[in-house]
Amino acid sequence: MGRAVAELSSPADLIAAAEAGDDAAWEALVDRFSSLVWAVARGHGLGPADAADVSQTVWLRLAEHLGTLREPAKVGTWLATAARFESLRLLRTAHRQVPADLPTEVPGALPPTPGADGPVLEAERNAALWRAFEDLPLPCKRLLRVLMADPAPSYADASAALDMPVGSIGPRRARCLAHLRACLELFDEPPARAGAGTDR
Repeated sequence: MGRAVAELSSPADLIAAAEAGDDAAWEALVDRFSSLVWAVARGHGLGPADAADVSQTVWLRLAEHLGTLREPAKVGTWLATAARFESLRLLRTAHRQVPADLPTEVPGALPPTPGADGPVLEAERNAALWRAFEDLPLPCKRLLRVLMADPAPSYADASAALDMPVGSIGPRRARCLAHLRACLELFDEPPARAGAGTDR
């Protein structure tokens, strides 16, 4: 199975090919689902190093269970569940919650503004977005991190990652985004007031 064919194959076909030793199929699985595994780990408040440990462990577990998956077509759900359990196990054994570092790039951030001030304004907007994001309740942060994975997970995979009914994801996503917009408005000062009384 070539790399291009592997990327177009169904998850069940990729599992079967990977079990038979096809490296391209394994790489396609990793490419397709690694962002989801990472998002689940980071959504549990793990820092980059711990999230990398979770990711490595989850992929090792999958390699060990390639031939015993009950539903190979639902490998995304299996990976999301494994990432959630491994993240919780790491948090329990560490007896601590590790605050997540903010990424330097924001998926889906606003496009740059034309002109010399574009990069500065973009950086300010992104910083405001992440300040607002950090003010969200933890369940909202977890949900939005998982749904921001690239490629976007199916609702079934997100359900497994978040331990939430599929039917609840859409309405909760809408509420979380509304909350995020409300938080952003608190950070958004009118231009006339921004920097008032300062001499820069």
